[in-house]
Amino acid sequence: MTSTDPQQLHLPAGSTGRGNYETIIDPGAREGWVHTGLRVLALAPGESESVTAGGVEAMIVPLNGACDVSVGGETHHLRGRENVFASATDVLYVPVGSQLTITSEQGGRFALTTAVASGAHPVTLIRAEDVPVEIRGGGNMTRKVRNFGAVGAFDGMDSLIACEVITPGGNWSSYPAHKHDETTETESELEEIYYYEIQDGPSGPGFGFHQTTSSGEDKPIDVLVEVRSGDTVLVPHGWHGPCAAAPGHDMYYLNVMAGPDPVRAWNITDHPEQSWVRGTWDGAGIDPRLEGEAR
Repeated sequence: MTSTDPQQLHLPAGSTGRGNYETIIDPGAREGWVHTGLRVLALAPGESESVTAGGVEAMIVPLNGACDVSVGGETHHLRGRENVFASATDVLYVPVGSQLTITSEQGGRFALTTAVASGAHPVTLIRAEDVPVEIRGGGNMTRKVRNFGAVGAFDGMDSLIACEVITPGGNWSSYPAHKHDETTETESELEEIYYYEIQDGPSGPGFGFHQTTSSGEDKPIDVLVEVRSGDTVLVPHGWHGPCAAAPGHDMYYLNVMAGPDPVRAWNITDHPEQSWVRGTWDGAGIDPRLEGEAR
């Protein structure tokens, strides 16, 4: 079983990196962590990195900067973005076993979200303007979800589920807390990775909070941590959320999910003590900072 020690589940920025990678979380590389992975690659201007997707499928997600990805004899240009808060971005899906080279003329940082896979699917470039953007919640629970790799938004892959969420400063996200740690008619079993970036303030770095709690006596976990840019939190099981963005500091997180179920699905169960908040969203209205952003 994966360690439930908060120090093993909250991975501060840089604590898992080596070489050009600021973050390295590979499936199977830590006890009990089986299905999902994340690497954050930092390239200097003109630098390249060769990657083998051995046993995993992947989506390449520019965090800042543009890149070219050569795979299968073709090169795909990902236009990227200034930073994660500025806009959605082009992303590239590559199937299991791919050999690829990532090059950035201007330099930048690029997330490689991965999941263990067996079925092969075509390389697919998803343009930023084609990424579905959902406004979820209401009032100070409003957040923006970019569903580039969500179920129903892009299904040309084996097991990987990925999306990114923007939570304006002072708002709550992943709320109500929810879980997906067993297979039932209404729930999917999925590991999940949260990778955070937080907007700086005028006099220092930003911060927020992440919580994960036990969903049963057989699934003990208790994580309540301050998160800063570059931090990662692993969710092997349990109720996860709320995530809170400190006032004045917009919060970004990249979610990576996969599990053992043969059918790729994202079915969740709300925390029974918190599900009532969904009924308040319509009356609270959309946070004006996010009005008009859905597509």
